[in-house]
Amino acid sequence: MELFSRSWTALRSAVAELADEDFERPSGCTGWLVRDLVCHLIIDAQDVLITLVTPTDAEPTRDAVTYWEVADTPPTGSDPLDALIVRLAAAYRDPQLLKFHLDDLGAAAGRAAELADPARHVATRDVVLTAGDYLSAYVLEWTLHHLDLIAHLPDAVQPPAETLTRTREMVERIAGRPLPATLSDRDALLIGTGRRAPTDAERAELGALSAKLPLILG
Repeated sequence: MELFSRSWTALRSAVAELADEDFERPSGCTGWLVRDLVCHLIIDAQDVLITLVTPTDAEPTRDAVTYWEVADTPPTGSDPLDALIVRLAAAYRDPQLLKFHLDDLGAAAGRAAELADPARHVATRDVVLTAGDYLSAYVLEWTLHHLDLIAHLPDAVQPPAETLTRTREMVERIAGRPLPATLSDRDALLIGTGRRAPTDAERAELGALSAKLPLILG
């Protein structure tokens, strides 16, 4: 629960510090500019709010790690929902409106998370989790998207170290084995999720694991 708040606060702060021109830069998400990614974060905040007020008596079917599914192919940006995000983001026109909307909904989602009972069962995407597991799953979402946000902004603040470490742990559990200890948490996440290709030396260290990578999470 604490890492959810820390990762979400850090990501929203990174957006708040963006200059207007940064919104037109490419993000780390295929086919999306920074403005498109920020619009996606607004939708994510809505999803958090909706899920936390969708309790169920059903037993959990997923946890923080199994919540994530691994796709066979990387995104191209042409998926209907991805394309819709691009159109929605363009409709804002003024980056300050995107910032305001994210701050408004994001703060509400953050407060809802702080007030949530971690043991309560909630339903989302046709699965059931405890609220605690649901919010823990989103540490991965926020941390990876923080890396996406600053992919072409070398001077921007990185995600908190503890959220990078926790996200690496989840990615390694999804992969079924640890990534090389020689990789920093940031590099392990970028390589493990296909956000950058490994060097020849890194590929050699990955060994048989390289056949399972990248993990396309959704």
